[in-house]
Amino acid sequence: MVVMLHGCTQDAADFAAGTRMNAQARALGAVVLYPEQSQRANPRKCWNWFHPQHQQRGRGEPAVLAALTLAMAAEHRVDFARIYVAGLSAGGAMADILGATYPDIFAAVGVHSGLPRGSANDVMSALAAMRSGAPGAWGATTPVAAPPTIVFHGDADSTVHISNGAAIIDAALRARSLAGSGVQPLEGRTDRGRRYSHSVYRDADGRTLAEYWQLHGAGHAWSGGDMDASYTDADGVDATAQMLRFFLEHSRAS
Repeated sequence: MVVMLHGCTQDAADFAAGTRMNAQARALGAVVLYPEQSQRANPRKCWNWFHPQHQQRGRGEPAVLAALTLAMAAEHRVDFARIYVAGLSAGGAMADILGATYPDIFAAVGVHSGLPRGSANDVMSALAAMRSGAPGAWGATTPVAAPPTIVFHGDADSTVHISNGAAIIDAALRARSLAGSGVQPLEGRTDRGRRYSHSVYRDADGRTLAEYWQLHGAGHAWSGGDMDASYTDADGVDATAQMLRFFLEHSRAS
């Protein structure tokens, strides 16, 4: 099962349409869950990733989303070792939080144009992290038991600074006592002309623990998405396909 967390101002239907996740997941036999934030919880329908009470296990939105995930997994009889979470922007930030706080539920995490856990503790620090990154994020300095993580981020993103994508990868590697230096990215270009750099990080046994897709010239948008929905970049590499491929390469140890 894949849990998909939308970005600010989006709803579940818009996010499903923009990512084209349903058709691709169905073809692979996966269930997709789309939690939806309410305007009562946040006027712009953002997940509240920037408040400390929503960055911890057993509290706030992470606890609610974890409970919802388990309930839906039981109802639909999915494999509990193969539950994944992905999100865009604020949803990507919350996906990173869920992976760090509930590694016993989520086997892998996908973050598109998001921020690392602990990069803010209020609205002002959230805006600062979005504008220029957050080198002091606890996700980047205090290793936690992070699941395998795949990150997509456009280097022309004017909403969430691209340094946040690298910080998420760095935190995921630190959690496994690995370093990201020395990895040579694979340079490529989509059929529609969008350039990208793809870096893969493996452990000593050759298992992939993290992937970073830097999308050259891309803004704050889901790569390879449907242009009729919000926050999508139709010219980019198919982030949905790549996330599903990455997810299905990983299962949680029982």
